[in-house]
Amino acid sequence: MSDLTAKAAQVRRATLIGLIAVVCWSCTVGLMRSVAEALGALGGAAVLYSVSAGFVLMVKGLPSRTQLRGVSRVYLLACGLLFAFYEICLSLAIGLAHDRPQSLELGMINYLWPSLTIVLAVVCRQQRARWWLWPGAALCLWGLVMVMGEGAQASAAPWWRNLGTHMAANPLAYALAFGAALMWPAYSVLARMFGGGFNGVGLFLILTAALLWLQWLAVDAPPMQWSWSVVAQVLAVGGATALGYSCWEHGIQRGNLAVMAAGSYFTPVLSALWASVWLSVQPGLPFWQGVVLITGGSLVCWWATRH
Repeated sequence: MSDLTAKAAQVRRATLIGLIAVVCWSCTVGLMRSVAEALGALGGAAVLYSVSAGFVLMVKGLPSRTQLRGVSRVYLLACGLLFAFYEICLSLAIGLAHDRPQSLELGMINYLWPSLTIVLAVVCRQQRARWWLWPGAALCLWGLVMVMGEGAQASAAPWWRNLGTHMAANPLAYALAFGAALMWPAYSVLARMFGGGFNGVGLFLILTAALLWLQWLAVDAPPMQWSWSVVAQVLAVGGATALGYSCWEHGIQRGNLAVMAAGSYFTPVLSALWASVWLSVQPGLPFWQGVVLITGGSLVCWWATRH
C-alpha cells in the first residue's frame, strides 16, 4: 500500500469515527432536559459533565507533561474555554426552558452550528466554497424562524414582532442557545488549526464541570431529586457526551471536515425525533418543516464546498 493510499484510509477511518458523534449527540437534548427537571439546570449540567469527564479519564487518563508541552497554548486556552462555555450555554439553555416544547426549540437553535462551521471555515480560508453557500445559510435561518414561530403566540402583529415577544419571555435561555450555536463552529475551526493531533476533550470536560460546580455553589440552587431513573439517565447522557466529543475531536483533526459536517446536518432531525419521543412532546407541522429546512440548508452549504 502506498503512502498516499494509507493516508487516505486513515482519513476515511477518522471520518467514520467522527460521525459516531452524530448518533451520540442526537440523544443528548432530550436526556439533558429530563435530568435538568430532576437535578436543576446548574446541578444537572454539573453532574452530567462530571460523569462525562470521569468516563473519558477512565479510558484515556490524563495527558503527561511531555504531551502538554508539545501542544499549542492557543488550543489549550482558547479551545478549552470555547468548549467549556459552549457546553455551559447549551446545557443551561435547555435546563432553563419554560417547558419541554421550548427545550426542543432551543435545541434546534444550537443546530445552526453545522452550517456556521462551514461559513467560518470559508471566512478563515480553511475551506473553499461556491456562491450558493450563502443561500444555504439563509435557508437554515428561515428554518429556525419556522421552528421558533410555532412557539410564538399568533396575533395580528408581524411575525418578527411575535418572535421578539416570544424570545423576550425567556431571554436568557435564547441568548445562551444562540451563543452555543456560535461557539462550537469557532471551537471546531480553531481545534483543526492548532490542535496538532492532540485530543484535549478530557481536560476540557473537567474544566466545564469545575466551572458549573462553582456556579452551582455560588447560587441558591434547588435541591437535587435523585432516583434510580435519574442515575440511569445521567450515566447514559454522560457516556454519550464523552464518546461523542472524543470521536468528534478525533475526526475534526484527522478526518474530512466537509464529510463530517454533512453527516452532522442530520443531527437536528435525529435529535428532534428522539427528544419528542423521550419527552412525550408532539411538535406541530411548522416545527418539522423548520427542522427539514435547517437540515436542507446545511446540506446546501456542504454541497457548496464540494469540488
